[in-house]
This record gives sequence, structure tokens and C-alpha cells, in this order.
Amino acid sequence: MVLRRVFLRWLFPAAFVLPLWLFVGWIVFAGGSGWALLWLLIAAPTVFVSEILLSLLVRARASVRLSGAAGWRDIAGLGLWHLVIVALGFYDARLFFALLALSVVGALVLFWSSLSQLWNEARGSVTVLHAQDGTAYIPPTSGPPRPRTVGDVIVVPENRPGH
Repeated sequence: MVLRRVFLRWLFPAAFVLPLWLFVGWIVFAGGSGWALLWLLIAAPTVFVSEILLSLLVRARASVRLSGAAGWRDIAGLGLWHLVIVALGFYDARLFFALLALSVVGALVLFWSSLSQLWNEARGSVTVLHAQDGTAYIPPTSGPPRPRTVGDVIVVPENRPGH
């Protein structure tokens, strides 16, 4: 649970740290490559916006709000995506385009996964039971309890003219 809570707290700072790492990596490892600079001017804001949106989608789920911790699916997906972004910051020419494609696909999969989890939690669930003969039915829901009346109840009929 501690790891899941720490990871949830890491999501918003990651929106600032990961794009900053891409700049630092460009300065240290790329040394002024024109294509890397062009990519950096597109990628850093994209990583920032994607991370903010994914963080908001994760925090919007009721289970995350109640427990104060990210889910294991979030940790696996976002953690792997963060590692790919960190690896991109090294600007290794042999792996750069493969990591770039993996980061874009990873972001799209994470958006879909986060939206899917949010949708599943927001729509609720319906339990379908089956009788012994195979007939399916939805069990009745219990309504709010009726207030108990103490003492006598007096019913006053409405007076209508002509009746």
C-alpha cells in the first residue's frame, strides 16, 4: 500500500520532472543535434500535458480517492511509460526511434486503460442471478428505509365539491 500511495503522489511531480529530464538529456547527451532539438520542442510539452491528463484520470476514480493509492495496473503501465521516457532522455541513436514509438503507443494505451477503468467504476454494476432452471433475473434493490411512525396515523381525505 505504501508503494501505491507514493506512486500516486509522484504522478503530478512527474509531469514536471520528466520533461525537464528530456531537456537535461538533450544538453548532456545530444549536444545540439538538430533533429533531437526539434523532437524535444514537440515531446517535452506533450509529455507534460499527457502526464497531467493521466494523473487526473487516475485520481478521478473512486477507488483511488477512497484508498489514497494508485492501482497496480496504473503502477505497471505508468511506471513502464516513465522508464521509456527516461531512456529517451539518453538520446541513443540506436534505440531512439524505437523508444519514441514505444512512448507514443504507451501513452495511447495508458489513456485507453485509464478511461476504461474510470468508466467501469463510474457506471456501477448490475448483478444478474440465475434460478435453478436457468432463468436469469436481477435481484430487487433495497430502497431507503421507511420512517417509522410512532403513535396513531390520521388520514384526512380531501374535500372535493360535488362528491
